[in-house]
Amino acid sequence: MKFFHFIINTNIYISLAAVFLTLTTQIQLGMKPQLQPYLFIIFFATIFEYNLHRLITIITNPASINDPKHSWVKENIKAFYFLVALSVIGFFVAAFMAKKIVLLTLLPIGIITLFYSLPVFKTKKTIFRLREIPCLKIFLIAFVWSVTTILLPILQTGNSFDRWHIITMLIERFIFVFAITIPFDIRDMKSDENAGLQTIPLIIGEKKAILVANVYILLFLTLCSLHYFNTALAFILPAFIVSGLSTLFFINNSQIKKVLHYHYFVLDGTMLLQGVLACICYYIFA
Repeated sequence: MKFFHFIINTNIYISLAAVFLTLTTQIQLGMKPQLQPYLFIIFFATIFEYNLHRLITIITNPASINDPKHSWVKENIKAFYFLVALSVIGFFVAAFMAKKIVLLTLLPIGIITLFYSLPVFKTKKTIFRLREIPCLKIFLIAFVWSVTTILLPILQTGNSFDRWHIITMLIERFIFVFAITIPFDIRDMKSDENAGLQTIPLIIGEKKAILVANVYILLFLTLCSLHYFNTALAFILPAFIVSGLSTLFFINNSQIKKVLHYHYFVLDGTMLLQGVLACICYYIFA
């Protein structure tokens, strides 16, 4: 149980999900799942980014460490700082081994992600962050995850791929991540409202937001079926079908929503599950 809490609270779990989604991309590109420098870049960059907001909050508002959501950090403050430092070191070591084109692609994505949490500009009267743009958060998250986990393997290989295949992959990944992010916005409705942020659940309501998530997962299943059926990549289709259907269950089942760390374990785990299923399908059917 301690290990479970550790990988969740340190964001190692969601970083592994990012790695497995990228392994899925390798398979979709007709490659064998294998370790590459960009996988380590994605792993350490995800750990750093997901801990950055907590780090900024603690530094700018030391009293916030007493907030229940920061309880793990408070109890493991040295381990937290060590993890942040390790993620930075790990990123630069992995970046040294990656192609320059990979790093050049990551640069604008990293800048956008950083400015989501950091002020774009600050005056005596106002502080403006990208997160204050209505509904930007969910689109930005889906965009960053899609582009990062799909384009980096393409750029690292240096090979050319069918343009429509890549575009369809990006759309599939975007709508899947978009769908599983909606419940996070529902969870944060009160805090977002207090902060003056406009999110999809706050604009259209919780029930309609869940409906949107369901429609997006069904769209994901439809696109994947049309994309991979009767092709050389048909072996991966069962992974996407099981992933989509299980995600529908997780989003709608009231009992599952009571599970400890529902958002950080179950919903984030849908990305990890999809990657694991894709790898299993590859080694069994490919």
